Amino acid sequence: MKRPSKFSIKPKILIFVLTIICILSLIMSVAFSGFSKPFKYAAGIVIVPLQSGVNHIGQWFQGKAELLNTVKELKEENEKLSSQIDELTEENSLLAQNKYELQRLRELYELDQDYTSYEKVAATVIGKDTGNWFNIFTINKGSDDGIQEDMNVISGGGLVGIVYDVGKNYAKVRSIIDDESSVSVSFANTSDTGIVSGDLKLIDEGVLNITEIMAEAQVSEGDMIVTSQISNKFLPGILVGYLTEVSKNADELTQSGKIIPVVDFQHIDEVLVITQLKENLED
Repeated sequence: MKRPSKFSIKPKILIFVLTIICILSLIMSVAFSGFSKPFKYAAGIVIVPLQSGVNHIGQWFQGKAELLNTVKELKEENEKLSSQIDELTEENSLLAQNKYELQRLRELYELDQDYTSYEKVAATVIGKDTGNWFNIFTINKGSDDGIQEDMNVISGGGLVGIVYDVGKNYAKVRSIIDDESSVSVSFANTSDTGIVSGDLKLIDEGVLNITEIMAEAQVSEGDMIVTSQISNKFLPGILVGYLTEVSKNADELTQSGKIIPVVDFQHIDEVLVITQLKENLED
């Protein structure tokens, strides 16, 4: 069991004693100038380091507060910059789209000028068969716009194909690269004829077959190939492509080769449909 302390001082007495000591110390420091020096020295030893520590702590907190303010400002600025980047990206995307659309429309205009003798209707591609190539595709113009079967379709500087199915507000086009397609063509510089056949496997190499060129035909690589007069569905004089290789067949009576089509059959967005039929032209 804890024993009670024998020595105790009442709080009132302790406060009174300390007050007397403080008053005496004040009187002594006033009366005797050297009396307070030891106390000042002791205070300097204790208080100055303490004050220095407090100053360091205050500076540390101030630095942290400034850092937090800087981080906050940087975050706000970063959000503004991110917003500006998003806006600029969107504007750049729109400009790129507009530039691409303008280029396509300019190409269509130039193509229209190349074949001014034919009446044409502009149309947009709205669908295609599966695969990388536009061998069978759908356009947004149909019988309501005067489109008929067997009308020629051009784009990208030359012949794309022919209309083979028509609805009120759509039409389907079979391009010259399709396996079921064949076009009677002629060489622009010699008038010699041949047949360009569609081949979806061969077009992966960027070329098409041309056959039934007479053995005596003076043709060579780079010659321009256009639709011929003797074609029963294709209008004459439409650019098809350029001869890239040619050689005589084993029978020594004909030649065969490859052509590079002028149209990019992986990217077709707009086309021109020539509204004049070959049969009407012949009539």
